[in-house]
Amino acid sequence: MTFSSMNRKQSVIERLHNYRVWEIALTLSSLFVVASILYYNYLFLRLAETETKQMEIWAEATRQLVNADEGTDIDFVSSIIEGNTTIPVYMLDAEGNVLLTRNVTRPVKDPTQLHGPIVVTIDGNATQLIYYDDSLALQRLQHLPLISFGVLAVLLLIGLIILYMTQRSEQNRVWVGLSKETAHQLGTPISSLAAWEQLLRERYPDDELIPQMQQDIHRLQAVAERFSKVGSEAELTRQLLFPLVEDTVVYMQSRVSKKVVIHCFCNDEDKTLQADLNAPLFQWVLENLIKNAVDAMSGAGTITLRVHRSNRTIFIDVADTGKGMERKLFKRIFRPGFTTKQRGWGLGLSLSKRIIEDYHRGKLFVQESTVGQGSVFRITLKDTVDNTPAA
Repeated sequence: MTFSSMNRKQSVIERLHNYRVWEIALTLSSLFVVASILYYNYLFLRLAETETKQMEIWAEATRQLVNADEGTDIDFVSSIIEGNTTIPVYMLDAEGNVLLTRNVTRPVKDPTQLHGPIVVTIDGNATQLIYYDDSLALQRLQHLPLISFGVLAVLLLIGLIILYMTQRSEQNRVWVGLSKETAHQLGTPISSLAAWEQLLRERYPDDELIPQMQQDIHRLQAVAERFSKVGSEAELTRQLLFPLVEDTVVYMQSRVSKKVVIHCFCNDEDKTLQADLNAPLFQWVLENLIKNAVDAMSGAGTITLRVHRSNRTIFIDVADTGKGMERKLFKRIFRPGFTTKQRGWGLGLSLSKRIIEDYHRGKLFVQESTVGQGSVFRITLKDTVDNTPAA
């Protein structure tokens, strides 16, 4: 095992450890909040029971005070009544008229909707009804579970965002590592092929196949360069768009079945469209879309690339006459690992989307598709160059 491989392995272990730490912390926080909610609910029920008993004692003290005789301890009864300084109380007569209130700062319109009534009989005939509300402390305690639930929801949201960002970061590292490792592995055989090509050219200068070999070697070098740039800041240069598309079509046409016809077109005024591009990466995306179109057509059909502009946006459409797809697959096909082919890793479209959206600040999506008729993939780029035709 090489030193770089050990470093990568150690880095993966550390990232997995950090991911596990976040997962454990989120779980513990959730359990703590749930336990707090249950505990607050328990306290609320106990305090509510205590206040109910206090009001029953207060009502009895009020009855004794009203019906006091020579044997009643007025001071003791009065101390019980005066001792209620927190629970709002309403005393009503039999007809529902409010006789008195205590600890009430904001009177309610209908006291009969509160807790109660506690019936107090006076002189054996008249009755008074006592209604009471929750104390301020109980009202605040009642809201604590909602606050705790809100805290739990925020923690869960933060946790999900962190997990999503961690997962996406892991995917990005996998892409970058895979791409750079591929570029590194391609470097040695490409150099060897270049040396053999030079030797063959010296020995057989008139051989017609050597220029074709040289072109393929250059293409391999371009592929290795593309992979080596993944994960790095892509350098965008201003260049003509349509010639770049044409060059890609010419290259791909000679490397697919003769039953597949690839052509591109645009209006005369759009042939001079310029865009800020990284040519190797952008051409790789076009090649990948064309290869997918060829696979979708089972090696026979027509692929059309169209370049046009509208409202400060540049469009590159890649249409095929293949088998098409259902709408539910429009987004899934760009997910890493998703493929409808018997062979394949499901990485091409995912990488293509990243190249267009992360590096070129554009969009890549399925514009339309009909099962049995074909699909249209669309690339959109912001027209950062003033391509408006002169008046």
